[in-house]
Amino acid sequence: MPLRSMDALEVSGRRALVRLDLNVPVKDGHVMDETRIHEAAPTVGALAGRGATVVCCSHLGRAKGKPDPALSLAPVAPILASYAGCPVRFVDDVAGAGALDATRRARPGDVLLLENLRFEPGEEANDPAFCDRLRELGDVYVNDAFGTAHRAHASTAGVAVRFAERAAGPLMAREIEALARIRDHPDHPFVAVVGGAKIAGKLETLRALAARADTLALVGGMANTFLLAQGIAVGRSLVEPDLVPEARAVLDEAARRGTAVLLPDDVVAAPNPDARGRACRLAALAPDDMILDIGESSRSAVRAAILAARTVFWNGPAGVFERTEFAGGTLVIAQAMAECAGFTVVGGGESVMAVHQAGVAGRIGHVSTGGGASLEFLAGETLPGVVALEV
Repeated sequence: MPLRSMDALEVSGRRALVRLDLNVPVKDGHVMDETRIHEAAPTVGALAGRGATVVCCSHLGRAKGKPDPALSLAPVAPILASYAGCPVRFVDDVAGAGALDATRRARPGDVLLLENLRFEPGEEANDPAFCDRLRELGDVYVNDAFGTAHRAHASTAGVAVRFAERAAGPLMAREIEALARIRDHPDHPFVAVVGGAKIAGKLETLRALAARADTLALVGGMANTFLLAQGIAVGRSLVEPDLVPEARAVLDEAARRGTAVLLPDDVVAAPNPDARGRACRLAALAPDDMILDIGESSRSAVRAAILAARTVFWNGPAGVFERTEFAGGTLVIAQAMAECAGFTVVGGGESVMAVHQAGVAGRIGHVSTGGGASLEFLAGETLPGVVALEV
């Protein structure tokens, strides 16, 4: 992909409209997790240091096209300033007269943070008129928000092509480099570990991985549908009965390609997620049991596959890991990823939370900021926010 590096842009004395991923959890006006702000800050600091007027924009939550005080980006500004090492002025406007006036009054080295993009209905609609308003806020454009690159929104796709001078930020560039390495030329053995609650939304990625990986390990709630597809009873566990044929097709594709498929053979089960779990073999699962984590034997099998691999991709927890009772399998995978001598990538979402919880994030080859975007990239899907950067 011919993407211009941010370093190649002439930014001194010019306004840089920068799409960041500052979609962080906020409760009662307090940011609960600063990880994405910390990751975005070096880009902001670098542009300000080169004499740009940095105009930052991002979405936060699901504002549905109208202002919502609970989803304001105002609490993010001081945290971004602390990490970037420079003042950040919050602008209580998205792309109206107030925002335009603020960008024109700002001086080289100043940093502005605009209000939540999704307060405007034109953002998710990729409305041309809204794109034009965003275009007026900058002289050059940088997209460093890989987590939203799979969305054809105004700030990620529509406005980018309106700039002759546009570039991928360093986070975006690292994401594409790491994921392209896995998708296009992984070192073998290549192991893919996919979990989470459901197959829906991951089906194309599962098909792609079944065709490319040497081992496909399926864990979490989604594994239940694959077990059901093999005629194995799963009690009252979360399943997607309508996707059983699709699960069979993935298993058939893996068999055709010679890809080994690891499915749980023992589990931690309980009548509900709030009950105490018990370890058991699948054959001993009671009709009213729910599978809530993988068991010791299954953990050992996945761990062994990861440690023997030269490339590993992991997306999705092995159980209801927000509960300590059912976090064991996920944390074993996280630790194995850290111990693997090969190239390891964690694909966003709850898996990222797990490697941070396990204290091993710094030992992973690449920790992706985009769950959905990383899955679509590996599936070979076109990402609008990336295509729009091509020059």
